[in-house]
Amino acid sequence: MYDSLELFQTATAMARHAGSRQAVVARNIANADTPGYQARHIAPFQEAYGATGSVQMRTTRAGHMSGAAHGGPAAVVTARDAEPSPNGNTVSLEEELLNSVAVSREHNRALTVYRHAMTVLRTTLGRS
Repeated sequence: MYDSLELFQTATAMARHAGSRQAVVARNIANADTPGYQARHIAPFQEAYGATGSVQMRTTRAGHMSGAAHGGPAAVVTARDAEPSPNGNTVSLEEELLNSVAVSREHNRALTVYRHAMTVLRTTLGRS
């Protein structure tokens, strides 16, 4: 029943995206001492969600606006802005720790959206 509500779909997508980002951050930290390892990252949800065009506008007539197709999972890309260490590794532990905090905030935001939507539904049904 609740699966068809866009708010729940968005909260689920936010949580999944945060999980994917956290996995990439953990992989980067685990390979911090691996010679030649290139740090990877996934764009924040706001950027990835806007780039995929997964929000479709409602139209009043055919051809009014062109909607883009739903996007797939976010792409993992190699971070090229970091300066490599002498062994060729580009992982910065400080940067990865900051990314980890940002990912944690994204996940908490997704849970907050989901909880608030459930509260609104319960209140609407008179089951507070």
